[in-house]
Amino acid sequence: MTVAVTTTDRRLDHRRFHAELTVLRPDGRPLADAVVTVEQVRHAFAFGNIGFDFIPLANAETEPDETAARVETFGNADIDLLGTLEPLWLDLFNTAVLPFYWGRFEPVRGRTDTARVRRTAEWFRDRGVALKGHPLVWHTVTAPWLLDLRLDEVEAAQRERVRRDVAAFAGLIDEWDAINEAVIMPIYDRVDNGITRLAYDRGRMEMVRLAVETAREANPDAFLLINDWDLTAAYECLIEGVLEAGIRLDGIGLQTHMHKGYRGEDEILATIDRFARFGLPIHLTESTLLSGELMPSTITDLNDYRVDHWPSTDEGEARQADEIERHYRSLVGHPAVEAITYWGLSDNGSWLGAPGGLVRADGSPKPSYRALHGLIKGEWWLPPTEVRTDERGRIRASGFLGEYRVSSGDRSATVSLHGPGEAQVDVVLG
Repeated sequence: MTVAVTTTDRRLDHRRFHAELTVLRPDGRPLADAVVTVEQVRHAFAFGNIGFDFIPLANAETEPDETAARVETFGNADIDLLGTLEPLWLDLFNTAVLPFYWGRFEPVRGRTDTARVRRTAEWFRDRGVALKGHPLVWHTVTAPWLLDLRLDEVEAAQRERVRRDVAAFAGLIDEWDAINEAVIMPIYDRVDNGITRLAYDRGRMEMVRLAVETAREANPDAFLLINDWDLTAAYECLIEGVLEAGIRLDGIGLQTHMHKGYRGEDEILATIDRFARFGLPIHLTESTLLSGELMPSTITDLNDYRVDHWPSTDEGEARQADEIERHYRSLVGHPAVEAITYWGLSDNGSWLGAPGGLVRADGSPKPSYRALHGLIKGEWWLPPTEVRTDERGRIRASGFLGEYRVSSGDRSATVSLHGPGEAQVDVVLG
């Protein structure tokens, strides 16, 4: 008998397996003519969101963090809402991004937020969530004390920061946005900072080398991305130069904050095609779609647009739900894409105060949450399904790549099915 996730979308064939599973007893004999339960427990595809809001919950804090109040923050939901947001987050996402913005992580030299972030990473890990750190090198929200240093001291401090944090979290956080927004880094002039000064002197290429090679020395198993919002030819040229210089990247990060409106499948997929030519996995690292009024198209820097009240609306929520479904379907359908990170769960504490969350400020899910849940945990997910083995203990199964649990009575086993196409797998129940 066959157990399967059903979908007619052939664009997703590269995300699916078709396997003959032979279910075996602990002694290796086939479990013949028996009812077993097959259920999916994890997607291979990384469906991510920021985990910033859960730092207080993971650390059993009851008051807002004083450090967070002193600098610009990214994702700072009301502590009272976290109990409501926790099950909504965990039921939808399998990858959490944690903040390593240097200015917040180490606002005073030598005094880091390592303990709080580590406890948060362990909190997510204990709930089966993979982790990514963001970012190691960036010119914004960077350490203010760098301005007191000479350039060679800034470089030494940046190298030490990368080495220290990557090594400290190795085995817990093994994926990093190694460098963020390098295209603009040497010419960024909104706020004076030590990293832009260093980038202006050393150049983009050497800043990428500093970030990537230092991180890889600290953790040879790390998965290291370059990440940017500038998706023009300038970013392509930088990546091409980086690879030609022998600097090994593991993936390419593309930001898609769409506060001015959904760019549409054609534009997004054409952009992915341009970067997929490098043969590296593509991660959509920062995605946002609004459920309220859109930013004017004349806005160049999203940070320039600020309003006192930016509500979610009924019309906007219907639009956001449609766009979320279209956006995720198209991205999962592209074979080069391995991860999508949505930038925030709730409107409460959202970046720029925009109604970009999948959940309203009061903690109630928007239509967009339900639409995305209907894909990730509905159309693309296998719930617990009973099936009977044949005389040789075999069953046929097909579904989306990921991890599956096979159980019978009080015995079970988890099998990883990460290769598309046909497979034959023995499952030994323990």
